[in-house]
Amino acid sequence: MNVLASKGQLRASFIRWALFTVPTCVLLGFLSGMFGSPDTLWFQSLEKPAIFPDPMWFGIVWSILYVMMGLALALVCAAWGARGRTLAIVLFVVQFIINLSWTPVFFGSYQMTGGLIVLGALAVTLLATIAAFWRVRMLAGLLLLPYLAWVLFASVLNYQFLQLNPGADGVDPTQPVQRIEF
Repeated sequence: MNVLASKGQLRASFIRWALFTVPTCVLLGFLSGMFGSPDTLWFQSLEKPAIFPDPMWFGIVWSILYVMMGLALALVCAAWGARGRTLAIVLFVVQFIINLSWTPVFFGSYQMTGGLIVLGALAVTLLATIAAFWRVRMLAGLLLLPYLAWVLFASVLNYQFLQLNPGADGVDPTQPVQRIEF
């Protein structure tokens, strides 16, 4: 016998991993959103780019992407013995931590430049993660491609916010401002 596990055992392993990874990704994404919000006075006062979608889409898209990320991670985690599996998981964790840091940087600290730097780092680590996932399970890499597209769109959007509102970068609207008129 040259088979280590049956198809049923492999499917069961994927399902067990998915029952852990999908809710974890969705929950951590939700918790990250608690550290900043587009409902702030600061964000409401910003000039919005022409490509800025209706805000309701952000919650919908991110929920779908977090589910897809969790499924991709479950595919890799269930690939016991696959070459590059550990590296792929480590890269996923690194890019996911970077992902979760964008909301507190952009919305929580009012840092548009910082947000753009975070998105640049996210794009680079996400590309590495996709390549590593692809080597382990092609489907896992494919599941991350919409996420990459959204990150690139978010980068363009973040850049346009910075271009339209250079004076608001890093400015906390709750802090008193001293104005001097001549």
